Amino acid sequence: MKRNRLGCFMLLILILLLAGGCVRAGDGNHHSENRKTETSGSPSAALSILANLHTSTVPPDRLERLLEEKTGTKLDIQWVPDGSYEEKVNAALATESLPQAVFLKNSASLVMFRSAIRDGQFWEIGTLLDQFPNLKRLNREVLRNTAVDGKYYGLYQERPLSRQGIIYRQDWAERLGLKPPSTIDELYTMIERFAHDDPDGNGKADTIGLTDRNDLIYGAFKTISSYFGTPNEWGVKEGRLQPEFMFPGYIETMKFFRKLHQEQLMNVDFPVIGKADQQQLFIEGKAGVYIGALGDVVSLDAKLKERQPDARLDVENRVKGPKGYGIWSTPGYGSVVLFPKSAIQTEDGLKEVLAFFDQLMEPEIANMIYWGIENEHYTVEGGKVIPSDDYARLSEEVRPYLALQIGGHSTIPGLLDVGYSWPTRVKAEQLVKDNDEQLIHDPTESLESVTYNNKGVLLQTIISDATYNFIIGEIDEAGFESAAAEWKEQGGGKVIEEFNEAYRKLQNQ
Repeated sequence: MKRNRLGCFMLLILILLLAGGCVRAGDGNHHSENRKTETSGSPSAALSILANLHTSTVPPDRLERLLEEKTGTKLDIQWVPDGSYEEKVNAALATESLPQAVFLKNSASLVMFRSAIRDGQFWEIGTLLDQFPNLKRLNREVLRNTAVDGKYYGLYQERPLSRQGIIYRQDWAERLGLKPPSTIDELYTMIERFAHDDPDGNGKADTIGLTDRNDLIYGAFKTISSYFGTPNEWGVKEGRLQPEFMFPGYIETMKFFRKLHQEQLMNVDFPVIGKADQQQLFIEGKAGVYIGALGDVVSLDAKLKERQPDARLDVENRVKGPKGYGIWSTPGYGSVVLFPKSAIQTEDGLKEVLAFFDQLMEPEIANMIYWGIENEHYTVEGGKVIPSDDYARLSEEVRPYLALQIGGHSTIPGLLDVGYSWPTRVKAEQLVKDNDEQLIHDPTESLESVTYNNKGVLLQTIISDATYNFIIGEIDEAGFESAAAEWKEQGGGKVIEEFNEAYRKLQNQ
């Protein structure tokens, strides 16, 4: 595929990010190791961790010091911004400079690491889990979804099957006489009017409808693609498995985003910005629709009201498309943590690292990672967590540490549930549960393609680049078809055959 302006621009961004290295813990300018002089006690072990940073700033190290104290482990956490996280992980893998524990960006990232796992670059941990009282409670069904050749290499972060939905400015909608979007056309109308009809009433043309980021999965694209009836990664067409981008719904989704982009109803720089910048547009009152995890409504509302106290948000999860209702499903985990052999030399060393993560599933420590410090970040009433009203502080001091989570409520007895008082948050939780009634599953979740394991990164890049280039107008539909043909030539055709062979065997069992 010829290089285009977007490809060159994104390559330049990548080079700058890698040259700058990762953001370190502390004030953003110092390595986390420089902050350990105030740690209580004398940690007996040391552990380096690569963690995804979903907030705009690196957290203070108070919770980190408490984790050190309670686990007897000296921590070296490398915080890497979400927008450059996969590039950092891939670069570290290529240079054999990974730390002892590496959290992947999301469930889809694990597929890209299967080849490295098969090459023996990461430790198998499945045979060791029963030695740890907490880790052995991890759900075997979810672990099987993370398996490579039937073996377990990673610990997982528990997630609902689908948290996706729409968060929007309710006050803007009411001002313009708009009802909650229940169809794709109504969603477009809301986005268009939020951009053009002065929804904030300031007499200026200073708003857009949708804010998005450079993530075709956890950003807005895949969720809207579900509304168009697109399969989840792969679907069945004429009795054969085919990749999602070969279905009409994917093409219609690209056209939808192209229209939004051309009409400047969304942020035109979305292919090169991360989650923090995406959310900032919403927080600053410049955008009225955010599509992503429904639980994000809490932090978005808190930060928005610091600037606009009268702002009100609402949530929606059911948008009817040509095939009715649907939302893409995860495999039950959001991320996994892998353990590189280049950083952990012996099995005894691996057991020390696993012992740390086993401690993270102790109720006291798990609640600290989830909720922070009792009577500072939350209180407990009737056995339920009541978070502090200071959501800015929660976002800065607590939320980043969720990146270290292992397991979840179904596997940690004593992990507290939250007692919501804000009706919109209650509604968001209800909609997450309602998503279970309209799930679109990935039929290849338990299938294997050796070619995809070896060439998945290259193949995905071909389609991702073509998708972005179509949306921003660099190529037309014929250009996208050309990219799909290149995908087949570079190994995609073999992937289709391998998945279909595995699919046939599964159906014949």
